[in-house]
Amino acid sequence: MRKIIVYIATSADGFIARKDGAVDWLDRPRTAGDYGMGKFYKSIDTILWGRKTYELVLRFQKEGKDTPDMGGIKNYAFSRKPPKKVADGFEFVKEPIKKFAKRLRAKKGKDIWMMGGAGIIASFLDCGAIDEFIIHVIPTFIGEGIPLIAPRHRTVPLKLKSCKKFLDGVVRLQYAVSEAQPSGRASRRKTIVESR
Repeated sequence: MRKIIVYIATSADGFIARKDGAVDWLDRPRTAGDYGMGKFYKSIDTILWGRKTYELVLRFQKEGKDTPDMGGIKNYAFSRKPPKKVADGFEFVKEPIKKFAKRLRAKKGKDIWMMGGAGIIASFLDCGAIDEFIIHVIPTFIGEGIPLIAPRHRTVPLKLKSCKKFLDGVVRLQYAVSEAQPSGRASRRKTIVESR
C-alpha cells in the first residue's frame, strides 16, 4: 500500500517557517547536495497541500523562486473554502480526510508527499493518515514561528527508521508513525469525568 510521508525541514527549535511564513533560514551552502530530495521526489507521484502552503507556492512561482517541478505529479489541496479559481495541476478536496486518505492509499501508484503546513499535517496525523516523517533538522534557531504540527492534545509514538548527518550539520531523521493516542492530560481528564 502507498505511504503518506511528511518530508519537511524544521529549524533546530522545531519550526517549519517564521510567523509570517518566511523560510529564508532554509537557504544553505551547496555543500551537502540536495539532502536526498531528488531520490525522494522520484519515489512519489502525489503531493498534499494545505491552503496556506498552496498559496505560498503560487507566490514563489510568481516571484520566480525554485519550486518543485509539478510535471506528472497529482496535487491535492485542502480547504474548507476552496478558491473560485484553482491553479493548473491542483485539485481542492472537501472530502473528510480519513475517507480521502483511505481511497488515495488504495489506488495504484507511488508514495504520497504530505507537503504541509502545520494544520493539515495535524489533521492527517490525528486521523491516523500519516505513515512516516522524514525531518531535516537545520542547525539554526529562529526563536518563534509555525510549528511542525499544529498543537493539540495528543501523544504519538514514533519509531526511528534511520538517522543521517550531513557535513553542514543538517540531520535527517526518518520515523515511522505509530497510532495516535490522547495525551496523558486528556486521558486523565476523561478518567475524572467518567468517575463522576
